[in-house]
Amino acid sequence: MKEIFAPHLGRNVKFGRRPRKAGMRHLHFSDFVNHAKMPAIPPTFDFSSKALVPLKDIYGNDNLGDCVIAMMFHAAAVFTGNATGNPYHVTLAQIVAAYSKIGGYVPGKPSTDNGCVITDAFDYWKKTGLPNGEKILGYISVNAASFPDVLAAGFLFENLCFGVGLPDKYVSPFPSGDGFTWGLAGASDPNNGHAYLGVGGVSSGTKAGIRIDTWGLLGTMTPDAIAAYAGPAGGGEPWGVITT
Repeated sequence: MKEIFAPHLGRNVKFGRRPRKAGMRHLHFSDFVNHAKMPAIPPTFDFSSKALVPLKDIYGNDNLGDCVIAMMFHAAAVFTGNATGNPYHVTLAQIVAAYSKIGGYVPGKPSTDNGCVITDAFDYWKKTGLPNGEKILGYISVNAASFPDVLAAGFLFENLCFGVGLPDKYVSPFPSGDGFTWGLAGASDPNNGHAYLGVGGVSSGTKAGIRIDTWGLLGTMTPDAIAAYAGPAGGGEPWGVITT
């Protein structure tokens, strides 16, 4: 499992998103959304403030390739924090248990630390649920090439779940802190498979993009970078999780 040094933590972090399954059938957000008939999306929205403590917890992604599991529980924190004011914050033991069930990781056996397929985590969340009993209704694919669709999904569902082969320039040099921007930066690298959460958005101007949470840092991914790296052409996958 590939690792890279993260200066904000003073230690390495790992990747861990495995490629999506070929031939998978799923819903597409673009088949359902009609922007002309939909209420306007706010020019700026951000769901992170009520879940900052869990979002800053990298949930073991320094020692394990469990970024998919971390993203799943970060999303749960955003949902519960915005709904109740009390974000769901799990323990590392609960993270490891979920990684074992979904990704096949066996604690103490590094050879089993092989990451996860994002939709496997979603299916587990839908069928089995998280330790607090929460289950999702489903998940839907978002067209990365349509920034209006990306914004609408991020606002309506209060999340965007990204799976991307990060360009090498995203992690070399590694972001030093919050406020970083991921724009166009060369080719996607499938060896840098990573999953992270979209928690807000800005529709236009120099700050346009999706606010993301990754490895305990909050930054922005620009519309052109989302189109280039998060869609099928770039080997990526953006999803919206649908909750009750």
